[in-house]
Amino acid sequence: MSKIFYTVILLCCSNIFMTFAWYAHLKSWSDKPWVVAAFLSWGIAFFEYMFQVPGNRIGAQVLTLGQLKILQEVVTLSVFVPFVIFYMKEKITLDYLWAAICMLGAVFFIFRKKLMGA
Repeated sequence: MSKIFYTVILLCCSNIFMTFAWYAHLKSWSDKPWVVAAFLSWGIAFFEYMFQVPGNRIGAQVLTLGQLKILQEVVTLSVFVPFVIFYMKEKITLDYLWAAICMLGAVFFIFRKKLMGA
C-alpha cells in the first residue's frame, strides 16, 4: 500500500486520540478538577503521539511539509465533526460546511501540482 495511505490511517488514529484528549473532558470529566482532567488527557495524548509521529515520518517521505499539514487538518476535521455530533451531541450547522469548503480549497492549492500532473 502507498505511504500516503499509511499516513492517512495513522493520522486518523492519532486524531481520534487527540480529539478525546483535548475535548472529551468537557463532557466526561467536567465535574473533576482541571488538573485531574489534564493528567487524564495527557495519558490519552500519549497514544496520539504513538500514531502521529510515525504517520508524519512516513508522510514526510512523499509529501511536502505544507501538504502534510493540510492533510492533517483535513483528517482533524473529518474526525472532529463526527465527534461533535455523536459524542458531544451538538447540532451540526452550516458553518461546518463552509469550513469544509475552505479546507477543500486548501487541499486544492497545496496539492495543485500533484493534481494537475506536474
